[in-house]
Amino acid sequence: MGVSVLLLAAVLILLTTPPALPSYTQARAAWAPSEAWLYDRHGVLLDSARVDFSQRRLAWTPLGEIAAVVPAAVIAAEDKRFRAHGGVDWLATASALRERWAGRPGGGGGRGASTISMQVAAYLAPALARPGARGWRDKLRQMRAARALEAAWSKDEILEAYLNLAGYRGEAQGIGAAALGLFGKTPASLARDDALLLAALLPEPQADARKLARRACRLSGERDCSRFPAQAAAMFGPARSLQLDPGLAPHLADRLLTKPALRIRTTLDAGVQRLAAAALRRQLQGLGATRARDGAVVVVDNASGDVLAYVGGIGGASTAPAVDNAASYRQAGSTLKPFLFGQAIERGYLTPASILDDSPVQLDTASGLYVPQNYDRGFKGLVSARTALAGSLNVPAVRTLLLVGVEPFRDRLWDLGYRGMVEDGAYYGFSLALGSAEVTLAEQVAAYRALANGGRWSPLRLTVRDPRPAARAITSPATAWLVGDMIADPNARAATFGLDSALRLPFWAAVKTGTSKAMRDNWCIGYTRRFTVGVWVGNAEGDPMRAVSGTSGAAPVWRDIVIALEAGSVPLPPAPPSGVEGRQISFTDGIEQPRREWFLRGTGQALIASAPNEARRPRFTNPVAGSVYALDPDIPRSRQRLAVAVTGAAGAHRIVLDRRDIGAAGEAPQIVPMPGAHRLALVDVGGRVVDRVMFTVR
Repeated sequence: MGVSVLLLAAVLILLTTPPALPSYTQARAAWAPSEAWLYDRHGVLLDSARVDFSQRRLAWTPLGEIAAVVPAAVIAAEDKRFRAHGGVDWLATASALRERWAGRPGGGGGRGASTISMQVAAYLAPALARPGARGWRDKLRQMRAARALEAAWSKDEILEAYLNLAGYRGEAQGIGAAALGLFGKTPASLARDDALLLAALLPEPQADARKLARRACRLSGERDCSRFPAQAAAMFGPARSLQLDPGLAPHLADRLLTKPALRIRTTLDAGVQRLAAAALRRQLQGLGATRARDGAVVVVDNASGDVLAYVGGIGGASTAPAVDNAASYRQAGSTLKPFLFGQAIERGYLTPASILDDSPVQLDTASGLYVPQNYDRGFKGLVSARTALAGSLNVPAVRTLLLVGVEPFRDRLWDLGYRGMVEDGAYYGFSLALGSAEVTLAEQVAAYRALANGGRWSPLRLTVRDPRPAARAITSPATAWLVGDMIADPNARAATFGLDSALRLPFWAAVKTGTSKAMRDNWCIGYTRRFTVGVWVGNAEGDPMRAVSGTSGAAPVWRDIVIALEAGSVPLPPAPPSGVEGRQISFTDGIEQPRREWFLRGTGQALIASAPNEARRPRFTNPVAGSVYALDPDIPRSRQRLAVAVTGAAGAHRIVLDRRDIGAAGEAPQIVPMPGAHRLALVDVGGRVVDRVMFTVR
C-alpha cells in the first residue's frame, strides 16, 4: 500500500512538473520592443520608429517608473491577496471549486483562482497556457510554476513583469504601449481613472466601451461613475502613441532604425535640429505650396564633422513627405563653381583678379552646339574671376572649365565626396561647370566643409559611433582660403545679387547659391569658421518651382540658421595662410574698381589688363548661336537687315552664309535674312572654319 502511494505520488509529481522558468534578469533581457529610438548627442529623444509590426511593444518599464495607482488597481482587480500568498491563493482556489461544484463556474466575473504569479509563469512558459489547458493536471502545473516563480523572484519583480508582459488591447503588449496607445501618456503620468480602466481591460482586452466602463466603476467603489463611459470610448479612438514622440528627425530615423530595440545616439543636437526645421518650415509656408513644397537642411560642425541637424523634409504641403531630400540626388546648379575656380587657381590658370569674358559663346559637342546662358539672360562683358564666381556668371565658368578640362574637374569632384558622379567627364560635358551632375545635400555640405577646413575632406559623422578617419588633402590651404574669400565678398556679388541680399550677413560667411535647369532645385551652401550649413528648396517630385530666385528660395533659410548658430559671438574671417599674398591692384580700361586683392604667393600683380582684341580668337559676337529672329510683315524685307559682328584678329577671314561667301569679316556685312534655318561660318585664309553659329528666321 505504502509503495503504491509513493509510486502514485511520484507519477503525479512527474506529470505536473512545470517547465523551467527564466530568472528575472533573463526575462528582462529577452524582452524585445517593437520600436527603435533615435537620440541626440546629449541623450535627448529625437524620434522613434516601429520596426516590428507583429505586435506593439515599447521598452520594458521598471515598476518605479509606473504610477503607483496602476499596480494598486491591478492588484485590487486581479489578485487581492497578491502580497500575502506564495503564488497560489488557496482561499480563491477553494472559492472557485465551490462555485464549480455549485454549477456556477466563473460566476465571480474575474479570473477565478488564477493569481498574478500564475499568469506571469504562463507568459514566461506559454506551454502552461496552451489552448485547451484547463484540466486538473494543467492547473497543478500552473500552481507549481507559480510557487517556483515566487521562490526565485521578489513580489515587485513579479508585479513588474506582469504589467510589462500582459496584453491590453489589440496589438498593445506591456504597460508602456498601453499607456501611450490608449491614453497618450507615459506610464508614470497615468491617473487613477486611467489605472482603473487598464485594470478593467485586463480580463477581457477586447471588451467594448460600455462593459469596460461598468468594470471600472465597480473597481472604483464610487456611486457616481458617469465619467467612465466617455473615458472608455476615448481609449478606443485612434492610437495616440505619437503624441509624446518629438518627431524631430523622421527621415534619419527611417534610415538608421532598422532593427527592433535599437537605441542609436546620433551626433545631432536637438536644439539645432528644431532651429533648422523651424527655419525651413517658416520659409516654405511663406513661399506657399504653389511655388515650392519641399526642402532640406544639413548643419555640420566644421572641426569634428558631426552633423548637428539633419532635416530631410518637414511635411506640410509636400506631396512626397516620405522622401529624404537631404539624401536625394538632384542637379547641383552653380554650387560646383567654387571647386572649379579653385582648381583653376591651384593650377595657375587663373588668379582672383584674372579677366574673363562674359559674352556669348558656343561650343561644339557630340550632340551639337552648347550655348551657355547666364541666369538673367544678360552678359556683363569683361569681369574678374572674383566677380565671375561671386556673381555666379555661367559663361566665365564654362570658359574656366575649358582651361581646367572636364575630366580633371570631374575627378576633383569625386575626390570631394560627390559619389553620384559615376560617369566619366565626357558624359557630363561642358555643362558640368553649371552643375548638370546630380548631388545630394549631404555631399554638398561635406565638400564645402572641406573649403572651411583648408582643403581637407573627411566624411560626415551621423552617429557617435561613426569613425573619425584622417582628413585627406584635396586642395591647398591657400587655394581653399582664396575661394572662401571670393564667395564671401559682398561687393563682388553685388552686380548679380545686389548689396543687401539674403547672402549678406553681419559677419564673415562664405556662401554660394545654385539653381538647376528649369527651376527644379534651389541651393544655398555656406560656412563660417565653426559651421557649414546647406539648404535645398524645391519639389520632391521634380516639378519646377514658380517665381523662386537664387536668393528667395534656400538663401533666407540659410541666413536665419547661420545667424542663430552664431548668436552671441562675432565670427571673424579666417586668417590668410602663409601661401597667399595681398596686393593693391588696379584695372586698365576701368574694368573694375581698384582694390586690395589676394593671390597665391608668387602670382601677384599690381596692374590687371585684358588681352587686346587682336590677341583673341576670331569668333562671331552677333548673331548669337541659337537666336531666332522674326520678320515684321509691315516693314519691307529689304530694310530688315542683320548685322554680322566678329571679334578678334579676323581681318583676313571670310564670312560664309549657307555655303555662300558674303564678304570679308572686317567689312561687317549685313544680311537680308530669308525665312528658315541658317548656318554662318567664319573661315580663315587657309579655308579652315574657326567659328560657326546657327540662327533661325521666321
